[in-house]
Amino acid sequence: MIRNFYKSLLALAVVVTISFSNAFAQDSTATTAAPAGGGDAAKGEQLFKGNCAQCHAATNEQIVGPGLAGVESRRDFAWLKKWINNPMGMVASGDKYANEIFNKFNKTQMTAFPNFTDDDVKAILAYVTQVNAAPAPTASAPGTTPVAQSGDTGSGKFVNVILIALLVIMGLVLVALLGILQLLNKLTDKTEGAETTSGKSVGEKLQSGFKDIVANRTVRIAITWVFILLATKATFDGLYGIGVHQGYAPKQPISFSHKLHAGEMKINCAYCHTGVYKGKQSGIPSANICMNCHNTIKRESPEIQKIYTAIKEDKPIEWVRVHNLPDLAYFNHAQHTNVGGLDCKNCHGDIDKMEVVQQRSTLTMGWCVDCHRKTEVNGKDNAYYDKLMEAHSAVSKGSMKVEDIGGLECARCHY
Repeated sequence: MIRNFYKSLLALAVVVTISFSNAFAQDSTATTAAPAGGGDAAKGEQLFKGNCAQCHAATNEQIVGPGLAGVESRRDFAWLKKWINNPMGMVASGDKYANEIFNKFNKTQMTAFPNFTDDDVKAILAYVTQVNAAPAPTASAPGTTPVAQSGDTGSGKFVNVILIALLVIMGLVLVALLGILQLLNKLTDKTEGAETTSGKSVGEKLQSGFKDIVANRTVRIAITWVFILLATKATFDGLYGIGVHQGYAPKQPISFSHKLHAGEMKINCAYCHTGVYKGKQSGIPSANICMNCHNTIKRESPEIQKIYTAIKEDKPIEWVRVHNLPDLAYFNHAQHTNVGGLDCKNCHGDIDKMEVVQQRSTLTMGWCVDCHRKTEVNGKDNAYYDKLMEAHSAVSKGSMKVEDIGGLECARCHY
């Protein structure tokens, strides 16, 4: 029985060794988003998602306001332009159709966009037409082809060294287990051949056998190395975790649900984070942005009342920052989202599925550098890259990566 038990233990050790190796060897899954096309429809998509999508769908679906499919057939361009620039002015003027819409949707005031030009409105209408003509492709701004990454692979070489060391140590452990098995075989053979009147109980025999095992030099060396390995791994894990806040999800002063607003309501990130496509910082939404909707929607909610209190007392809402890079690192949102064409999910994960926002990526230097090494630059419809693409094609047949245009230079992020 004892021999069979230790054979099972040996088999279990083999399985654990293989599983441990596979866990270290798994690669992060990468997803690639398709680049966006150009033209007025592309511009219209950006304008629509940044300003209109929180209340309107480009299809027939009704959200806060009516769906925009076929809107050009219902009203002419001049009326639509005037309505977008000053909707409440048209209602006040007595325009029949404007008042019908206003009353039909519970007198909800539409946000005015007085700065929208004729070209802006035409671009939005072109996008709406394109959406209803065929399934819309995944869109992003001209620049780099994004590569989503789930973890930090910058320290891959070190992990490989640790993996090899683990395999060596596990091999020593297997040798020790074989030695233990041999000792137990000898012990059981002697026990089976001895007379039943030897004077020793089964407990005494097992105790004697365990003493022999502990006295075995191979066993002691294996146990020592396993302890050293575990202590070393715990030390390096702790060192690599300094300053890494992956999984950080602080409690906010107002229970704002990104799952509801960005997911179910499909409000574009740029509507609240106004600087994400044009500034270094994405920006924290002010209370007046919230009031664009909540001056009429769910005003009685206790959480919404906190916004009213902040406005009444003229105090900012003290949101807790979730993603916080060290001051020694420079990061520009517009460079990545506008020029590079990266989607918010590339760095922040599935925000539209988070009830409470948390930091999904490590945001370490190795994580950023690894992205620069893998991401291909897409210069289509972007004259800025024409000369760079031409120079790269003259010396290389491969695609141009971010690292080929200085993406690994220290001064890009540290200066």
